[in-house]
Amino acid sequence: MPPTARRTLCIALAALLLAACGAAAADAPPYPPSPVIAGIAWDFAARIRLAPGSDNWPITWAADGHQYTSWGDGGGFGGTNSDGRVSLGVARIEGPADGYTGHNVWGGKGGAHPARFSGKSYGILALGDVLYMWVQPGSGTANYEEARLHRSADHGATWQRAGWAFSKAQRLIAPAFCQFGRGCAGARDAYVYCYAVRLRDDRAKVQRPGAVDLMRVPKDGLMERARYEFFAGLDAGGRPIWKQDIAARQPVFEDPAGVGPRLSVSYNPGLRRYLLCVEHGRPYQGDLGIFDAPEPWGPWTTVAYDRNWGGLGSNFYWNFSNKWLSDDGLRFVLIFTGTGHNDAWNTVPGRFLLRP
Repeated sequence: MPPTARRTLCIALAALLLAACGAAAADAPPYPPSPVIAGIAWDFAARIRLAPGSDNWPITWAADGHQYTSWGDGGGFGGTNSDGRVSLGVARIEGPADGYTGHNVWGGKGGAHPARFSGKSYGILALGDVLYMWVQPGSGTANYEEARLHRSADHGATWQRAGWAFSKAQRLIAPAFCQFGRGCAGARDAYVYCYAVRLRDDRAKVQRPGAVDLMRVPKDGLMERARYEFFAGLDAGGRPIWKQDIAARQPVFEDPAGVGPRLSVSYNPGLRRYLLCVEHGRPYQGDLGIFDAPEPWGPWTTVAYDRNWGGLGSNFYWNFSNKWLSDDGLRFVLIFTGTGHNDAWNTVPGRFLLRP
């Protein structure tokens, strides 16, 4: 082969190698492996699928012993994509992981109370028996317009709307509450913690580079905007800095491969770890990242970083049920949703595998 041709071939091969390395780096986990959790054993054969056509399903555990959840664009439990369809509904989940039932409380097929407003939610919290729910105005990029808090003192039958909202201009979208125990028992302190994806591109489904912000508010002040504080980094002693100025916030979690516009965070008391679930990489392809940390602000490590999690495809949102955790924190149930066949309420049990 002539020298010029060899040189051209070498350059072409080098370019291909660099491209491949770049792609691999983009798909690499953003944090080192968890020092506690070595892996996860999923029982996909035990998957339960209900409420076809209804998606989202953030979940919280109330003091009455039941779990409460919200869905979007469907009829909820007993309904379909068209039968009982509402933009936003709320349901109650009764029973144990191996024998639960879903009941539409607000909207949906045969709902106990009619839905009174539209939107989508990926954040619901029970403080005792009082429910709080972050609501965005619609689907897709309409979710970016604002995030407004709503409160229900009657288990989701009626909702009070906050007089303020986080706006698109503040680049904070789809807040999610950190879940603790029953009625928020077992919370680390007198605050409620909320996470929200940092808006980078208002046209994109996955925000790149990915960043997540953290805020907190006293438990008795959720409906008061002036009482919110934002994570603004760590001081020299590794303690979190909190600022009331939203412009002073610093990301608490980052992924160069991107993060989806919705996430969940819960505390596993058996393992004493906070667990964060978020989409990465390709939108609506089941690219799931699960991360853990000893504190709400980190430091984060990687539990799982999957492409096409479980071979199920098209999933975009996952969250753990705190009620359905075993006492040792090892056995759990994950709730997930997506598009196509996964556009439904789905649960799958699993078990965390610990390091020696």
